Formats: sequence, structure tokens, C-alpha cells
Amino acid sequence: MAIDAVAASAGTGTDEEGLHKQYDTPLGLAHTTMQALKNRIKLHYDLASDYYLNLWGEHIHHGYWATEESKAGDSKEVAQLNLIKLLLEIAGAPVGQGSGVLDVGCGVGGTTRYLASELGATVTGITISSKQVQIATRLTKTAAAASSSSEGSSSAADADADGFILLGKGKVRFLELDAEKMGEFFAAAEGTFDAVWISEALSHFPNKALFFRNTQKLLRTGGKLVLADWFKANDLSEAQFETDIKPIEDGMLLPPLCTQSDYVQRASEAGLSVVGNGPKDISGDVAKTWDISWSLVQNPALWGFAFSQGRDGIAFLQSFRAMRRGYAAGTFRYAVMAFEKK
Repeated sequence: MAIDAVAASAGTGTDEEGLHKQYDTPLGLAHTTMQALKNRIKLHYDLASDYYLNLWGEHIHHGYWATEESKAGDSKEVAQLNLIKLLLEIAGAPVGQGSGVLDVGCGVGGTTRYLASELGATVTGITISSKQVQIATRLTKTAAAASSSSEGSSSAADADADGFILLGKGKVRFLELDAEKMGEFFAAAEGTFDAVWISEALSHFPNKALFFRNTQKLLRTGGKLVLADWFKANDLSEAQFETDIKPIEDGMLLPPLCTQSDYVQRASEAGLSVVGNGPKDISGDVAKTWDISWSLVQNPALWGFAFSQGRDGIAFLQSFRAMRRGYAAGTFRYAVMAFEKK
């Protein structure tokens, strides 16, 4: 069936018994190997990043609504920036003028650009998706040109010899790189980064312990790891896992989800110390993200695109409903945290 025909047949219903029921399908295919999983993640983001940008904007991460007033009044764009500001706050503002930052799993570069343009950092964003590098670079050049024009400068938004583009007070570049190889790729910069930033990407990594070890190597003494991610709750029953967590793992192309304490343990084993009181669980303050997301994905053309991608595409959109259910049940959690290299 052609995609246009699929989209046309989807209708425009917005309730939870609507579009996804018409395309009901078994959950995503099992991960035969970790490399196969990474290949599927890369393909997913190569194919879907334009949709992410159109539907969710340049910051492809949760929004943070800390008060009832903000929940009622703040847009998702404001809430997304509020999450970045919260991360800076809990980490002790490790990013400033001239600081070196590695943004791991940078998506289309929304946070990367913010840290450079607003705080003056020199930021390298890495992603496994070549499509995301293309989009991020294009958006950065557009932003840089607009910034130069508003300041009366005629300087072009061209990259320097190291690939950095001047943006506001700082500069950015984007690289296609499997994050599990970042330790060897940046070996010459070992011990020099002021911050490693990772937002909602570590849950995709098969070898999380390796990420913490690589981060410890790349950070300077006193440097910070700034982290936001999704987690499963502690002590789930088998029924809770199968109902709430397994659909998220399958649909979002995740290896087994960790608990918050798992991350703290792995960071400690890698030689990183918790900043402050440890993870800050903000599940209730970000859950609105998935109410908005569910509304946005009731676009028939998007379901048609997902259908064309097979089980993975449909399982991805169906997992949005599982996200909402998991937040409501308390089985699916969201936390921010920071670690320091002593």
C-alpha cells in the first residue's frame, strides 16, 4: 500500500483508540546483537529526524514544568530551555565563556547551540546519525548568519579549520560518531573537557559502563558530567515490566533500561563523584511532554511514514502511549544528575 494511501486511510481521530489501533502490530523486533541495535538506532534517526524537527523543534528532549503555573502557561519550547537551565543549576554551572563541552547524542544540535550562543562555550556535538549532523550544521549556519546580520557583521557562517562555526559568544561543530568510540576519537583531548553533556541518549547505549569510563578520561580534573535520562523504577513486578517498560524498550530501540542508582554505581566505579544529593527525580514535572507528543503524532502522514518503516516505526509511535502510562503508574521515571572528576 502506498504511503499516501495509508495516510489517507488513517483519518484524523485523536483519541487513544484511533490511529495506532489501525496499525496495531507486534512490538519491535528483538535485538539480535548490540551492533544490530545500534544500526537500527542510526537508521531510525537518519529517517525520522526531519519529522522530529518539524513536530518537536530543535530541542529533541523533554520539557520541564516545575510549577502548576508553568504547566498551565509555559510552551514546550520554554519548558525545554528550562530543562537545560535545571541541568546547569544542579551541575553547578560548569559551562561558561571559553569552556570546552562535549555534547553526546546531540540530536539536531539545539542544546549544543544554546550552550555556545548563550554561554560562550566551545561545543562539539556528536551523534550516530549522519542525517542529524547535516540538519544540525544547516541550522547552525542559518543561526550564525542571522546573528552576524543582526550585529551588523558581514562575516560568513563558515567553519574554521577544526570545523567550528562561530555562534553568538561561542562556537560549535558536529561530528558523526558512535559514542562508544569517543574515548579513542578524542584521545588527543584527554583530560581537557570542562563538561560532558548527555541528555536522553545514554539509555540507547548498550555499554553504559564504557561511557562513564570514557567520560572520566576526557574530563579535566574538576570537570562535570551533566546527565538527564529515562529510567525504570525500582522493584518492578514482572507484570509491571511487561505492561509498562517492555513496550518502551522495544519501541524506543533501547537495551534494558537502568534504574537511577545503576547510573550512580557505574559513575562511581569509573571514578566520578556525585554532585550534590544525587539524582533529582523530576518525573512529575516532565510527564506533560508525552501528553503534548501524543497530540502531535496524531498526524496521519506521520503514521503513514511509520507504517512504511515496518514494525520498528509503528512500535516507536505506539511506545508514546506506554510512556504516558508509565509516568502515570510511577513505573517509568525521569531524572537529572551530575558527576565530577576529582
